[in-house]
Amino acid sequence: MVAVVAVILVFAFILVWSAFSKPLDGRGITSALFLTAAGFAAGLLFPEVWEAPGDLLVAERVAEFALGLLLFSDATRLDLRSLRRQLAWPSRLLLIGLPLTVLAGVGVGMLVFPGMAFASVVLLAIMLTPTDAALGQKVVDDASVPARVRQALDVESGLNDGLSVPLFLVALSIANAELTTSVPAAVLQSMAAQIGWGVLAGAAAGAVGALLLRIPDAHGWVSRQWRQVLPLAAAILAFATADILGGSGFIAAFVGGIVFGRVAGSLRTSVTLLTEEAGELFAAVTWIAFGALALTQALPLVTWQVLLYAVLSLTVIRMVPVAIALAGRGMRLPTVAFIGWFGPRGLASLVFVLLAIEEGVPEGGEVLATVVVTVALSILLHGLSSVPLISVYHRWSSAHIAAHPSAGESAPATLIRGRRELPGTMR
Repeated sequence: MVAVVAVILVFAFILVWSAFSKPLDGRGITSALFLTAAGFAAGLLFPEVWEAPGDLLVAERVAEFALGLLLFSDATRLDLRSLRRQLAWPSRLLLIGLPLTVLAGVGVGMLVFPGMAFASVVLLAIMLTPTDAALGQKVVDDASVPARVRQALDVESGLNDGLSVPLFLVALSIANAELTTSVPAAVLQSMAAQIGWGVLAGAAAGAVGALLLRIPDAHGWVSRQWRQVLPLAAAILAFATADILGGSGFIAAFVGGIVFGRVAGSLRTSVTLLTEEAGELFAAVTWIAFGALALTQALPLVTWQVLLYAVLSLTVIRMVPVAIALAGRGMRLPTVAFIGWFGPRGLASLVFVLLAIEEGVPEGGEVLATVVVTVALSILLHGLSSVPLISVYHRWSSAHIAAHPSAGESAPATLIRGRRELPGTMR
């Protein structure tokens, strides 16, 4: 009966959000912000509803599927041939910015949490490194932001969670004293397994799914309603196969989406609606559970150190590495600051912390509270700041590009996302 009440509350909140989503989103109140607040209120008012055994495990699985489906649907719309010529900014964010963010997180963590075990500090830094593609969607979809800036943020958020998985798993093993080899060897082994099996499973599932759509569809064998189901099945197959083989389901979902989109060709834009909407639905459930379960449980554990680290994670720890990574690439300070600020933390960080809780780590309560507070602040601050900051940046970038037509911000970029081609891009 308690579980039924929880389900009723969850879908009642989703109904309300769906009815008023457009005007609320236009004011910077994102689905994550609204649903987290609703879940938090429900968790405080009806705590007994959210105390069923296994709730955290269910929340973890839902969050994993949400992230996997959103990565797959976004990746189907990447134009690889054009993207290969435009990887300068995203590659620097991933190959330079990501490791520097981890190092900055570790350094700040040692200062803010002097009594915390070093392995737990490393684990915390890694969990808060990946940015969230879904939370950053408003920025990426806004045509007033230069296409190349949107592309850099979107590609970064699509890949950095998968690249963080091997580091996270090794750090988790170290924190629990389960590592039997040297750290460099463990990192390399984990990266080989996570990336290798993830790429293999994703490529296989994406190719098979696309061929089973494209060839039969050409003969009129695929029923209209099952055209949407087929890519959804391919996304789940990619994620589950990688997980069984010991690879990263997130890498598999992203690679699977890229391969599916490449092989399916023009069909890719019309058949992934259900996959994307299923990911959005799972994400909505995740945000409600986050507010009702994680946020209410973490609240008593919040200290000034937790709040300080959360604020620094969203600012210094993120923005300084981004500035270093993009140095010398011909972009002005407002662009660097814009990219640095819009690195929201969300689903990937939640999945990581739920896995860590399941495995158990030293200072687990403090680690949990820090990740949860950081994600909650990110939902609030990045959501509410998106509309005004996009407006301010648009005014500056328009004037800058008009005065300097060869500026890096003016370069065209190709990236398709969110069921439509981004305005201002080229094929």
